[in-house]
Amino acid sequence: MLVFGLSGEPVILYPPAQGRFYDAKEEGLILRLNDVLREGKIKIYCPDSADTQSWYNYNVDPQERIRIHKAYEQVILHDVIDFALHESGAKSVSEIGCGFGGYHSVNIALKYPNKIDSVITVSGFFDIKQFISGYYDEDCYFNNPSDYLPNLEDPWYLDRIRKMKIILGTGTNDFTLEENKIFSALLTSKKITHKLDIQDDGSYGWDFWKMILPVYLGNLLQGPDQ
Repeated sequence: MLVFGLSGEPVILYPPAQGRFYDAKEEGLILRLNDVLREGKIKIYCPDSADTQSWYNYNVDPQERIRIHKAYEQVILHDVIDFALHESGAKSVSEIGCGFGGYHSVNIALKYPNKIDSVITVSGFFDIKQFISGYYDEDCYFNNPSDYLPNLEDPWYLDRIRKMKIILGTGTNDFTLEENKIFSALLTSKKITHKLDIQDDGSYGWDFWKMILPVYLGNLLQGPDQ
């Protein structure tokens, strides 16, 4: 994991599919966020991914992919999020995810809303059935937001999720556009306030992500009505 900033609100920044903890730095995103980092408004934690061992590992059975994902989730919860909360003294963190990192950020936020106060995704994925080759069990269900969100009725979860600030970013040339529209409709059906932002000519990749993420993050820091 790489950490940027000395103080401020803790932000967990997930890499895209099969990405690494240094991607945001190497691709120039951290440089674009230098101003808010220097001002002490945020502290960014960039964990590694385990996608090549879990969802994208077609050399093992789907059950094993899910098992590895669940182990990764525990690392994120206890070695990343809990560490960030302890270090910052905050009660909750924000999450950012591009591409498949959007899946991780949304899935963890919906499952552990007591730890997350805001979520930003750009070009996010929200349905993992494409990675499990027709296999399906309880672990698949509870790690697939597109499946468990429509059935979520527990007031404890819904009350906390409805207090989150959620931004779903995509573009007219982004191949995740339809998936974001579908997931936005699911959030709306559960009365979960959020913003679906569709950028003209926006397309999947770091050029788009570097352009739009600083804007979203700035809006988030200004408050829920921005």
